[in-house]
Amino acid sequence: MKLTLGFSPCPNDTFIFDALIHHKIDTGGLEFDVQYHDVETLNQKAFQGELDITKLSYHAFAYAVNDYELLDAGSALGSGVGPLLIAEDPQLAARLREVLEKGTAWSPHQSNLKIGIPGKYTTANFLLGLAFPALQNKVELVFSDIEQSLLNGAIDLGLIIHENRFTYQAKGLHKVVDLGDFWEQTTNSPIPLGGIVVKRDLDEELKLKINLLVRESVQFAFENPKSGLDYIRSHAQEMEEEVMYKHIELYVNKYSEHLGDEGRRAIQQLFDKAQGLKLIPISDKKLFLTP
Repeated sequence: MKLTLGFSPCPNDTFIFDALIHHKIDTGGLEFDVQYHDVETLNQKAFQGELDITKLSYHAFAYAVNDYELLDAGSALGSGVGPLLIAEDPQLAARLREVLEKGTAWSPHQSNLKIGIPGKYTTANFLLGLAFPALQNKVELVFSDIEQSLLNGAIDLGLIIHENRFTYQAKGLHKVVDLGDFWEQTTNSPIPLGGIVVKRDLDEELKLKINLLVRESVQFAFENPKSGLDYIRSHAQEMEEEVMYKHIELYVNKYSEHLGDEGRRAIQQLFDKAQGLKLIPISDKKLFLTP
């Protein structure tokens, strides 16, 4: 049986799925037709129900929950893993930090700042809305183009994700805030970034098998971290091995094997907070596949 599977070309996803798609584990006869896309494209494909299994942002999951449910394996949650808001102008970065930390009043100029975001439905954009609700002048960009757009002066602020958090300083850019830290300080929970979802209408036994295979693929990667190096490097935006593995260590952790009670609680908290602020629709569908 062949299933469609979508995930990003970023090191954390290729690290997770290497063993699965290259048959380094026994897939029990399942084959996977893999599609590589940036996270916002994957979000949009989920909205259309195009893929049997896909990575998506937790923010986007709220809009796809009627068609998909969340696997217990494969998620990206943790501490110190959040998206960063950055600027080229260090004085602007300092002024915005003051707004967030001290409640300083916004100036009209600050409210009109143009922000490059990696997608409307990314968890990063959701967190930006929580921290800086006045920043509404947003332009959607492919995540890997945001740093250069800042350097070109096309945007005033950039919301970066993935391996760009390791490269922005070398390009002379400055952090305004780590939105993951902001979330953790205000909720006392790990930040849920993205997860792996499966079509609700698939057979229950098949869904449980998929979940088990994703977990086994993660476990194989942990036990054999360099096994997929060539594959990971072939898709990575940043080719240096050190950067790739920093990225992996940041986003692939115990929650990628099992969400556990703490992981599920953090995801539920994200949904509850977003629904309370009327940022996402309300659904009576259960979020989690029960292993």
